[in-house]
Amino acid sequence: MKRCLSLFLSLALCIFLIVPALAVEIPLTSHAALLMEKETGEILFAQNEHEALPPASVTKIMTMLLVMEAIDDGAISLDDTVTVSAHAASMGGSQVFLSEGEQITVDDLLKALCVASGNDASVALAEHVTGVTELFVEQMNSRARALGMLDTHFVNCTGLTAEGHLTSAYDIALMSRELLLHHPEIRNYTTIWMDTLRDGTFGLSNTNKLIRFYDGATGLKTGYTDKAGYCISATAEREGMELIAVIMDGETADKRNTDAKALLNYGFSTYTLTHITPAEPLPALPVTLGAEDTIAVVLPSDNCAVLTEKATAATLTQTIDLPDSVAAPVTAGDRLGTLTVHSGDTVIKTLPLLAACDVPQLTWWQMTVRMLKSAIFCH
Repeated sequence: MKRCLSLFLSLALCIFLIVPALAVEIPLTSHAALLMEKETGEILFAQNEHEALPPASVTKIMTMLLVMEAIDDGAISLDDTVTVSAHAASMGGSQVFLSEGEQITVDDLLKALCVASGNDASVALAEHVTGVTELFVEQMNSRARALGMLDTHFVNCTGLTAEGHLTSAYDIALMSRELLLHHPEIRNYTTIWMDTLRDGTFGLSNTNKLIRFYDGATGLKTGYTDKAGYCISATAEREGMELIAVIMDGETADKRNTDAKALLNYGFSTYTLTHITPAEPLPALPVTLGAEDTIAVVLPSDNCAVLTEKATAATLTQTIDLPDSVAAPVTAGDRLGTLTVHSGDTVIKTLPLLAACDVPQLTWWQMTVRMLKSAIFCH
């Protein structure tokens, strides 16, 4: 159910997002880029965002997502011990030099994946989740489709160069957002600057230098191959707002990082995230023919944030639209009215006002008793 809702929200974002600042010019040296605000999913900057390109190790964001979902589902655990296969141990490129038959926990494999971008760790995790990497890659592509990643086709779980292994800056932002929204604990790994494996005998250093040198950095994943160039999904949080800056096909590691910082700096200097709460307490609504006389009205538990330019935030006002009463039966979550956020004459966002609980309709017996009580007290 959670993943179906995620699919609906992702598709809705593709159709309905208001993009407030695509016209802005930010000088970048990289070929493709995108800046997204995590909570709302709004796109703040885009450049060649739907061009399908090789993503290198940024691929591993999907690997992280499927591993975290398997943990949530109870299919695997962080404490599981994984026996490294010959296939996993044979991976080239960035690695933590796992050996065939070595035993290592899921927790340490995630650390090796997120910090050191270990291809061997990525394959070992994939095999632990699905048995063989081919099935894991099928899951990667299925999950990509569910998230609305229409520019994406995965061939492996590492990002090593392979024909047809492609994604876009937009799609990388979608999977990054999904990972951060629903698995914030991934930051326990992606924010590590330096650590060790194997009882302190093997050192790890984060491939994402922004973790050390950019204020508020939370992750997420770097990548490089000769074909892909220098790529990154760089995430950072300040004052309750988290941004996702995607760079693809950068010229050098330094230029990639400079481009990512330029996007993040633009976002943090220009925008602010306001979490909407009613300016005044919401009134209880009278219920006609209900087992209770009134029902409490509440805002949804999520999706109540508004992204605006900083200059606009102070101008926000609210209007509430509720009926005089509601007829029973009422089910918790029923839409009873709206709260609309304005900036001057412009509608910024409309939020549903929901029933806080169930109120069943009076039975004939309850109605009779109520009428009798009313008659007695009136008399």
